[in-house]
Amino acid sequence: MPSFATLAGTALTVLATLYALAALFCRGRVRRVDVVRVGLVRADRQPAWTPVTVLKPLCGAEPRLEENLAGLCTQTHPHVQLVFGVRDPADPAIAVVERLARRFPAVDMRLVVDPRDHGSNRKVSNLINMMQAARHPWLVLADSDIAVGPDYVARVTAPLAEPQVGIVTCLYHGRPLDGLWPRIGALFIDTWFAPSVRVASSGGSCAFAFGATIAVRAATLRAIGGIEVLKNRLADDYRLGELVRGLGLETVLSDVNVGTDVTERSLRALWARERRWMQTIRSLNPLGYALSFITFTLPMLLLGVYLTPTAGNAALALCGATARIGLHWRRPAPDVPAPGHAWHAPLRDVLSMLEWASAFAGTTTHWRQHRLPIDTGRAAAPDRPSAAPASHDRPSWR
Repeated sequence: MPSFATLAGTALTVLATLYALAALFCRGRVRRVDVVRVGLVRADRQPAWTPVTVLKPLCGAEPRLEENLAGLCTQTHPHVQLVFGVRDPADPAIAVVERLARRFPAVDMRLVVDPRDHGSNRKVSNLINMMQAARHPWLVLADSDIAVGPDYVARVTAPLAEPQVGIVTCLYHGRPLDGLWPRIGALFIDTWFAPSVRVASSGGSCAFAFGATIAVRAATLRAIGGIEVLKNRLADDYRLGELVRGLGLETVLSDVNVGTDVTERSLRALWARERRWMQTIRSLNPLGYALSFITFTLPMLLLGVYLTPTAGNAALALCGATARIGLHWRRPAPDVPAPGHAWHAPLRDVLSMLEWASAFAGTTTHWRQHRLPIDTGRAAAPDRPSAAPASHDRPSWR
């Protein structure tokens, strides 16, 4: 009779290989819409554009900030308002926005400078302060470090034309700065995070919303209590999706795939960022997180073969390893190059596994030099915005 170790080794190899194959071949259930050059077309063939406000909370002059924000100034959608927000009147991002205003004088653009805190999540506090400037019925909330194409707003908001859709979100790929650790960080996104979302989506899951891009109706946001209900949530994007689905509305994964900058130039900085992501995932789905060890393909295959050193198990492990390496040559989207750097796969998987194990500990985490409590899965009780000095709302530039 086979020993427990032999059975465990075989099971580990089978599970890790099956997951690697699924990660390589699953495409996810994305929503594709018919967007022509002039916009969404009604039955009478006339363009039907719903005005959109894009909200971009900013903090600091990130390496590609001006380039990324400039992409929003050249959108094909004809009715876009851009609202940028910072908390610190001395924030260097202000100068970047002011340069953009001079470069693109025809763009409807507003900068809100407001130091008020409304809860433990400072990004959400920034968004609360910015909402006063939003004028349009559809909103796009997007992180500051993403790069987008000229049809981005039109494509990510298009599914909102369907009344049953509550939130549209999209996947992203890494855009690393030069250097080893930014490349390793981009591989975390391209060969671990994004494949896991595609696998879950292909299996029917829609329990996600990603801060890289969330499109939502302003009326839907009001129906859940406003952005204020997220002020004490670390995983504010996930909670927003959860609350909207609680209204009986769908979450849609757009076919748009945006780029997100990876700028951590040291192992320490990269570890801190990725461990925070792991801790957040653990807090939202403890059982799923505990079972996700099979996603660290190469270490799990090595352990499986060590426990069951048979020719058949080794052959199966080779199949799994080939699928895992294949992720480095898979394009995240048709217009996005494959991540490459396959020789980094062992380092990437081992580092991810160590971060996963370490993230079982701790009830707080760090984000932008601030210590935050990790979400417990319980919604924070809503309360009124704190009284504070009035905001410094810069006039719109037109």
